[in-house]
Amino acid sequence: MTRILGIDPGSQRTGVGVIDVSDSGALTHVWHGALVIGGEATFPLRLKRIFDELCGIIGTHGPAEAAIERVFMARNADSALKLGQARGAAVCAVVSQGIVVHEYAATEVKQAVVGTGRADKTQVQHMIGIILGIKGPLQADAADALAIAIAHAHTRSSIERVGIPRTAWRRRR
Repeated sequence: MTRILGIDPGSQRTGVGVIDVSDSGALTHVWHGALVIGGEATFPLRLKRIFDELCGIIGTHGPAEAAIERVFMARNADSALKLGQARGAAVCAVVSQGIVVHEYAATEVKQAVVGTGRADKTQVQHMIGIILGIKGPLQADAADALAIAIAHAHTRSSIERVGIPRTAWRRRR
């Protein structure tokens, strides 16, 4: 059994999801939530809160691996920079706990979960509910984080079937 932490970084809200993957590939929902950080007085305090809360979640759930969404270039440069900083705070939190971070583009995540890289948020939310057996509505950022964790679970499983040692595998993009 391997526990995977998925992170959907954001400067207002950061989605977090934790799943377990059995040796046979079965996925089990462990926990999910969204860190609402927009209420902090300054942006540096938002970054600190992302770092602190993720460290706490890691301490509580003990993931062995982590996956995070890769930043895409937005139209608004200021928003893209803030998103990058939020992502950096999340990566630092994970790495500070001794966990390797794997990165995935949004299109890779959607392809792994929905079957098309152009899926919308409601399709992702619906499929996450089905895949993990979660009843009721899912908050979008938390669903995205669970989707990232699932994409990583599928990727690591494929790599193991092909026989590539994890130490030799590096994602290039």
